[in-house]
Amino acid sequence: MALFTGFDLTEKFLLRKGTVTEDLPSFRLGSSPLIKPTKSIFPDGLSNEYSLVTIFRVRRTTKKDRWYLWQIFDQSGSSQVSVVVDGDKKAVEFSSQGLLKNSFRYTFKSRDLHALFDRQWHKLGISVHSDTVSIYVDCTLAEKKMTDERDSIDLNGRTLISTRVEDGRPVDIELRQILIYCD
Repeated sequence: MALFTGFDLTEKFLLRKGTVTEDLPSFRLGSSPLIKPTKSIFPDGLSNEYSLVTIFRVRRTTKKDRWYLWQIFDQSGSSQVSVVVDGDKKAVEFSSQGLLKNSFRYTFKSRDLHALFDRQWHKLGISVHSDTVSIYVDCTLAEKKMTDERDSIDLNGRTLISTRVEDGRPVDIELRQILIYCD
């Protein structure tokens, strides 16, 4: 089994114990908020370049919801980085904080993203580099955008996964994995 440099958020949020196997179990989310101190998720910090890879499927009741797949807040509660899945617009948004504490939002609306909302299992990959963000669906590049320079992540805040944007409640999805690679 190959080792990877990064973080298994599925394990960090106590959904799974131990190592990732080829036969991934799935977890139905939506009953309790999944929020942790950022330091406990990324004890050595998060690189400015990373990839987020997740396997999930939306449910009939949530396929039109707008929700955070992943979000990191600083200690004052401001969003530093987030990935929003928007079922109504069939889009994915990547937001990050710039060097001047300004916020950048990049909306990806490629038709390839529509598959994420068909209630089947899909792999969503987001590759964040110093000047680009790329979105992959089922290992195929869907869209790539040029980005502005981002600030480094403040580890003194909190990190959450699978939370509705409108009210902060857990979103009812099924999740097999959510990993962040840093190489």
